[in-house]
Amino acid sequence: MLLANALAILAAQIDLRQGTAGLWWLAPAAYLLGSIPFGFLIVKLVGGGDIRFRGSGNIGATNVAREAGALPGVATLLLDGAKGYFAVWLAGRVTNGNPRWMILAAVLTIVGHTFPVWLRFQGGRGVATGAGVFLPICWQAVLGALIVWLVVLAFWRYVSLASISAAASLPLLVYLLYAPGHAPPESISAGASFAMLLIIARHRSNIIRLLRGTEPQFSFKSGPRSPKL
Repeated sequence: MLLANALAILAAQIDLRQGTAGLWWLAPAAYLLGSIPFGFLIVKLVGGGDIRFRGSGNIGATNVAREAGALPGVATLLLDGAKGYFAVWLAGRVTNGNPRWMILAAVLTIVGHTFPVWLRFQGGRGVATGAGVFLPICWQAVLGALIVWLVVLAFWRYVSLASISAAASLPLLVYLLYAPGHAPPESISAGASFAMLLIIARHRSNIIRLLRGTEPQFSFKSGPRSPKL
């Protein structure tokens, strides 16, 4: 319900009638960029099989690192973040920095990552891509969220808890740091809130395991493990 309400608010704030000529391709391009399943492809490339049937079944950097090793995990993290950054940078470049188009590209890129058409709409949690999309919008907020992520991880060693905490802090950080002394455009605040809710919703199974005390703490594998048959 909260996710639907945030989406409705975001749609109301983004008026795409302003300067839409020739820009129809930005929305599908952002979604398709976001839907590139780098974690899935990298694990396949290193001979680790289908990451969707290993560990948590997630295609994101954490599961890739657990199941295939540190290097594939870091590569997944960087590429998932890079596709998010590029999608929003591109939207800003072709619209002369229009915040409505940039936040639309940001949201659709995260949606593409979490619901990729290539993998039957079963994608990642959206954390790395979420960080990437907000770098061109408000890098200060991303830096603040990263600090939150590192502090929570250092104290509790749960990547999921760190990611949930960082996502929860993002809308407030964007509001405070987008333009100090001035509130950001409502479309930016709505987009940040939608991203937060989507990322947290995608961590539902992790939240359940955290409450039950069965969530695994993070550790790197030394190398790729053989897929389970």
